[in-house]
Amino acid sequence: MKIGFIGLGIMGRPMVGHLIAAGHDVFLHRVKEVSQELVTAGGIALDSAAAVASASEIVILMLPDTSDVEGVLFGKDGVASGLQDGALVIDMSSISPVETKVFAERITAQGADWVDAPVSGGEAGAKNAALTIMCGGTEAAFARAMPILEIMGKRITHIGPSGDGQVAKVCNQIIVGLTIEAVAEALFLAGKAGADPSRVREALLGGFADSTILKVHGERMIDEAFTPGFRINLHRKDMGLAVDAARALDVALPNTAMVHQLMGAAIGRGDGDLDHSAMIRNLQVLASGD
Repeated sequence: MKIGFIGLGIMGRPMVGHLIAAGHDVFLHRVKEVSQELVTAGGIALDSAAAVASASEIVILMLPDTSDVEGVLFGKDGVASGLQDGALVIDMSSISPVETKVFAERITAQGADWVDAPVSGGEAGAKNAALTIMCGGTEAAFARAMPILEIMGKRITHIGPSGDGQVAKVCNQIIVGLTIEAVAEALFLAGKAGADPSRVREALLGGFADSTILKVHGERMIDEAFTPGFRINLHRKDMGLAVDAARALDVALPNTAMVHQLMGAAIGRGDGDLDHSAMIRNLQVLASGD
Protein backbone atom coordinates (compact mmCIF):
# COMPACT_ATOMS: atom_id res chain seq x y z
CA MET A 1 0.00 0.00 0.00
CA LYS A 2 0.96 3.66 -0.26
CA ILE A 3 1.40 4.90 3.30
CA GLY A 4 2.32 8.37 4.53
CA PHE A 5 4.11 8.72 7.87
CA ILE A 6 4.75 11.99 9.68
CA GLY A 7 6.65 12.01 12.97
CA LEU A 8 10.11 10.46 12.75
CA GLY A 9 11.16 10.58 16.39
CA ILE A 10 12.41 7.86 18.72
CA MET A 11 9.23 5.85 18.22
CA GLY A 12 8.38 6.79 14.65
CA ARG A 13 11.67 5.81 13.04
CA PRO A 14 11.55 2.08 13.87
CA MET A 15 7.82 1.99 13.09
CA VAL A 16 8.52 3.31 9.60
CA GLY A 17 11.31 0.78 9.25
CA HIS A 18 8.85 -2.07 9.81
CA LEU A 19 6.45 -0.66 7.21
CA ILE A 20 9.22 -0.38 4.62
CA ALA A 21 10.47 -3.88 5.43
CA ALA A 22 6.92 -5.19 4.91
CA GLY A 23 7.06 -3.95 1.31
CA HIS A 24 4.89 -0.83 1.51
CA ASP A 25 5.64 2.44 -0.29
CA VAL A 26 6.17 4.87 2.57
CA PHE A 27 6.11 8.64 2.02
CA LEU A 28 7.81 10.78 4.65
CA HIS A 29 7.81 14.42 5.73
CA ARG A 30 10.28 16.18 8.05
CA VAL A 31 13.19 13.86 7.26
CA LYS A 32 16.22 15.00 9.26
CA GLU A 33 19.77 13.67 9.38
CA VAL A 34 18.89 11.16 12.11
CA SER A 35 16.10 9.70 9.96
CA GLN A 36 17.94 9.77 6.62
CA GLU A 37 18.50 6.02 6.94
CA LEU A 38 14.78 5.54 6.25
CA VAL A 39 15.22 7.12 2.81
CA THR A 40 18.22 4.89 2.20
CA ALA A 41 16.01 1.92 3.10
CA GLY A 42 13.38 2.94 0.54
CA GLY A 43 11.29 5.66 2.17
CA ILE A 44 10.30 8.58 -0.08
CA ALA A 45 10.83 12.09 1.33
CA LEU A 46 8.32 14.77 0.33
CA ASP A 47 8.33 18.47 1.15
CA SER A 48 4.96 18.88 2.89
CA ALA A 49 2.28 17.06 4.83
CA ALA A 50 -0.15 17.83 2.01
CA ALA A 51 2.17 16.13 -0.50
CA VAL A 52 2.36 13.06 1.74
CA ALA A 53 -1.43 12.92 1.96
CA SER A 54 -1.84 13.34 -1.81
CA ALA A 55 0.46 10.38 -2.41
CA SER A 56 -0.99 8.07 0.24
CA GLU A 57 -3.98 5.82 0.84
CA ILE A 58 -3.21 5.79 4.57
CA VAL A 59 -1.61 8.63 6.54
CA ILE A 60 -0.07 7.86 9.94
CA LEU A 61 0.88 10.51 12.49
CA MET A 62 3.28 9.96 15.41
CA LEU A 63 3.72 13.42 16.93
CA PRO A 64 4.50 14.82 20.40
CA ASP A 65 1.38 16.76 21.38
CA THR A 66 -2.15 17.87 20.51
CA SER A 67 -1.03 21.15 18.94
CA ASP A 68 1.47 19.31 16.72
CA VAL A 69 -1.25 17.00 15.41
CA GLU A 70 -3.60 19.91 14.78
CA GLY A 71 -0.92 21.82 12.89
CA VAL A 72 0.10 18.86 10.71
CA LEU A 73 -3.53 18.03 9.95
CA PHE A 74 -5.06 21.44 9.41
CA GLY A 75 -2.24 23.97 9.13
CA LYS A 76 -0.80 25.43 5.95
CA ASP A 77 -0.01 22.60 3.51
CA GLY A 78 -1.42 20.18 6.07
CA VAL A 79 -2.70 16.66 5.61
CA ALA A 80 -6.32 17.78 5.27
CA SER A 81 -5.52 19.96 2.25
CA GLY A 82 -4.07 17.02 0.31
CA LEU A 83 -6.13 14.13 1.63
CA GLN A 84 -7.42 11.64 -0.94
CA ASP A 85 -11.14 10.88 -0.96
CA GLY A 86 -11.65 7.67 0.99
CA ALA A 87 -8.23 7.81 2.66
CA LEU A 88 -7.58 6.60 6.19
CA VAL A 89 -5.88 8.76 8.83
CA ILE A 90 -4.33 6.89 11.77
CA ASP A 91 -3.14 9.12 14.60
CA MET A 92 -0.73 7.13 16.78
CA SER A 93 0.28 10.18 18.84
CA SER A 94 -0.77 10.53 22.49
CA ILE A 95 -3.00 13.61 22.61
CA SER A 96 -6.18 15.05 24.10
CA PRO A 97 -9.20 12.73 23.83
CA VAL A 98 -11.47 15.77 23.58
CA GLU A 99 -9.58 17.35 20.69
CA THR A 100 -9.25 13.95 19.02
CA LYS A 101 -13.03 13.78 18.63
CA VAL A 102 -12.97 17.19 16.95
CA PHE A 103 -10.13 16.17 14.61
CA ALA A 104 -11.96 12.94 13.72
CA GLU A 105 -15.15 14.84 12.85
CA ARG A 106 -13.24 17.23 10.58
CA ILE A 107 -11.41 14.41 8.78
CA THR A 108 -14.49 12.24 8.29
CA ALA A 109 -16.40 15.27 6.98
CA GLN A 110 -13.90 15.23 4.10
CA GLY A 111 -14.89 11.68 3.18
CA ALA A 112 -11.96 9.96 4.89
CA ASP A 113 -11.80 7.47 7.77
CA TRP A 114 -10.19 8.09 11.15
CA VAL A 115 -8.61 5.87 13.79
CA ASP A 116 -6.87 7.17 16.90
CA ALA A 117 -4.32 4.50 17.81
CA PRO A 118 -1.94 5.64 20.57
CA VAL A 119 0.67 3.14 21.66
CA SER A 120 2.44 1.81 24.72
CA GLY A 121 5.70 -0.11 24.85
CA GLY A 122 8.28 2.61 24.43
CA GLU A 123 11.28 2.54 22.14
CA ALA A 124 11.86 -1.18 22.73
CA GLY A 125 8.29 -1.98 21.70
CA ALA A 126 8.65 0.14 18.57
CA LYS A 127 11.95 -1.50 17.61
CA ASN A 128 10.59 -5.02 18.20
CA ALA A 129 7.22 -4.38 16.51
CA ALA A 130 5.65 -5.31 19.83
CA LEU A 131 3.68 -2.17 20.67
CA THR A 132 0.38 -2.26 22.53
CA ILE A 133 -2.06 -0.23 20.44
CA MET A 134 -5.35 1.22 21.73
CA CYS A 135 -7.82 2.20 19.03
CA GLY A 136 -10.81 4.49 18.68
CA GLY A 137 -12.95 4.76 15.54
CA THR A 138 -15.67 2.94 13.67
CA GLU A 139 -15.54 -0.83 13.25
CA ALA A 140 -14.99 -0.35 9.51
CA ALA A 141 -12.12 2.09 9.99
CA PHE A 142 -10.49 -0.17 12.57
CA ALA A 143 -10.75 -3.14 10.19
CA ARG A 144 -8.98 -1.08 7.51
CA ALA A 145 -6.24 -0.08 9.91
CA MET A 146 -5.64 -3.52 11.42
CA PRO A 147 -3.33 -5.01 8.74
CA ILE A 148 -1.04 -1.98 9.04
CA LEU A 149 -1.16 -1.86 12.84
CA GLU A 150 -0.22 -5.55 13.01
CA ILE A 151 3.10 -4.71 11.35
CA MET A 152 3.99 -2.44 14.28
CA GLY A 153 2.26 -4.00 17.29
CA LYS A 154 1.31 -7.20 19.06
CA ARG A 155 -1.67 -6.38 21.28
CA ILE A 156 -4.18 -4.29 19.34
CA THR A 157 -7.57 -3.47 20.88
CA HIS A 158 -10.56 -1.60 19.48
CA ILE A 159 -11.88 0.30 22.49
CA GLY A 160 -14.82 2.14 20.90
CA PRO A 161 -15.64 5.32 18.94
CA SER A 162 -13.16 8.04 17.99
CA GLY A 163 -11.37 9.37 21.05
CA ASP A 164 -11.65 6.17 23.06
CA GLY A 165 -8.17 5.06 22.04
CA GLN A 166 -6.80 8.26 23.55
CA VAL A 167 -8.85 7.71 26.72
CA ALA A 168 -7.25 4.27 27.08
CA LYS A 169 -3.78 5.75 26.56
CA VAL A 170 -4.37 8.38 29.24
CA CYS A 171 -5.41 5.57 31.61
CA ASN A 172 -2.25 3.67 30.68
CA GLN A 173 -0.06 6.68 31.43
CA ILE A 174 -1.70 7.19 34.82
CA ILE A 175 -0.89 3.61 35.81
CA VAL A 176 2.67 3.78 34.45
CA GLY A 177 3.38 7.16 36.05
CA LEU A 178 2.07 6.23 39.49
CA THR A 179 3.82 2.85 39.39
CA ILE A 180 7.15 4.45 38.48
CA GLU A 181 6.78 6.73 41.47
CA ALA A 182 5.88 3.76 43.72
CA VAL A 183 8.88 1.74 42.55
CA ALA A 184 11.17 4.76 42.95
CA GLU A 185 9.99 5.35 46.52
CA ALA A 186 10.31 1.67 47.46
CA LEU A 187 13.85 1.29 46.08
CA PHE A 188 14.91 4.64 47.53
CA LEU A 189 13.61 3.62 50.96
CA ALA A 190 15.42 0.28 50.71
CA GLY A 191 18.71 2.02 50.06
CA LYS A 192 18.26 4.57 52.84
CA ALA A 193 17.40 1.75 55.27
CA GLY A 194 20.69 0.06 54.48
CA ALA A 195 19.31 -2.77 52.34
CA ASP A 196 20.63 -3.51 48.87
CA PRO A 197 17.98 -2.12 46.45
CA SER A 198 18.94 -4.68 43.81
CA ARG A 199 18.32 -7.55 46.25
CA VAL A 200 15.04 -5.99 47.39
CA ARG A 201 13.95 -5.71 43.77
CA GLU A 202 14.93 -9.33 43.15
CA ALA A 203 12.90 -10.42 46.18
CA LEU A 204 9.80 -8.58 44.96
CA LEU A 205 9.88 -10.00 41.43
CA GLY A 206 7.23 -12.69 41.06
CA GLY A 207 5.15 -11.48 44.02
CA PHE A 208 2.14 -9.17 44.10
CA ALA A 209 4.45 -6.16 43.72
CA ASP A 210 5.88 -7.51 40.45
CA SER A 211 5.34 -5.48 37.29
CA THR A 212 7.05 -4.52 34.05
CA ILE A 213 7.92 -1.23 35.75
CA LEU A 214 9.68 -3.04 38.61
CA LYS A 215 11.52 -5.28 36.16
CA VAL A 216 12.62 -2.67 33.61
CA HIS A 217 12.50 0.71 35.30
CA GLY A 218 13.54 -0.63 38.68
CA GLU A 219 16.73 -1.93 37.11
CA ARG A 220 17.32 1.40 35.40
CA MET A 221 16.91 3.21 38.73
CA ILE A 222 19.44 0.93 40.44
CA ASP A 223 21.92 1.24 37.56
CA GLU A 224 21.16 4.97 37.09
CA ALA A 225 20.75 4.20 33.39
CA PHE A 226 18.53 7.06 32.32
CA THR A 227 19.08 7.17 28.56
CA PRO A 228 15.53 7.82 27.40
CA GLY A 229 13.15 5.20 26.20
CA PHE A 230 10.37 7.61 27.16
CA ARG A 231 11.30 11.09 28.35
CA ILE A 232 9.95 12.68 31.51
CA ASN A 233 8.79 15.74 29.57
CA LEU A 234 6.60 13.61 27.29
CA HIS A 235 5.17 11.64 30.20
CA ARG A 236 4.41 14.89 32.04
CA LYS A 237 2.48 15.98 28.95
CA ASP A 238 0.39 12.80 29.10
CA MET A 239 -0.24 13.19 32.84
CA GLY A 240 -1.38 16.72 32.05
CA LEU A 241 -3.95 15.26 29.65
CA ALA A 242 -5.24 13.12 32.52
CA VAL A 243 -5.43 16.11 34.85
CA ASP A 244 -7.25 18.12 32.17
CA ALA A 245 -9.72 15.27 31.60
CA ALA A 246 -10.39 15.02 35.33
CA ARG A 247 -11.04 18.75 35.49
CA ALA A 248 -13.43 18.59 32.52
CA LEU A 249 -15.32 15.68 34.11
CA ASP A 250 -15.33 17.21 37.61
CA VAL A 251 -13.60 14.23 39.17
CA ALA A 252 -10.61 14.03 41.52
CA LEU A 253 -7.43 12.19 40.56
CA PRO A 254 -5.24 13.28 43.48
CA ASN A 255 -2.28 10.95 42.96
CA THR A 256 -2.23 11.64 39.23
CA ALA A 257 -2.07 15.36 39.98
CA MET A 258 0.73 14.77 42.49
CA VAL A 259 2.88 12.78 40.05
CA HIS A 260 2.19 15.40 37.37
CA GLN A 261 3.64 18.01 39.73
CA LEU A 262 6.64 15.83 40.59
CA MET A 263 7.38 15.43 36.88
CA GLY A 264 7.21 19.20 36.58
CA ALA A 265 9.77 19.49 39.36
CA ALA A 266 12.07 17.05 37.55
CA ILE A 267 11.78 19.09 34.37
CA GLY A 268 12.48 22.28 36.29
CA ARG A 269 15.75 20.75 37.51
CA GLY A 270 16.77 19.88 33.96
CA ASP A 271 15.83 16.19 33.95
CA GLY A 272 13.07 16.47 31.34
CA ASP A 273 15.05 14.71 28.59
CA LEU A 274 15.94 11.74 30.80
CA ASP A 275 13.99 8.49 30.89
CA HIS A 276 10.98 8.62 33.21
CA SER A 277 12.71 6.12 35.51
CA ALA A 278 14.88 9.11 36.48
CA MET A 279 11.97 10.25 38.66
CA ILE A 280 13.90 8.60 41.52
CA ARG A 281 16.25 11.59 41.33
CA ASN A 282 13.47 13.72 42.84
CA LEU A 283 13.71 11.67 46.03
CA GLN A 284 17.49 11.93 46.09
CA VAL A 285 17.27 15.71 45.78
CA LEU A 286 14.61 15.98 48.52
CA ALA A 287 16.73 13.86 50.85
CA SER A 288 19.83 15.94 50.20
CA GLY A 289 18.07 19.20 50.87
CA ASP A 290 19.39 20.74 47.63
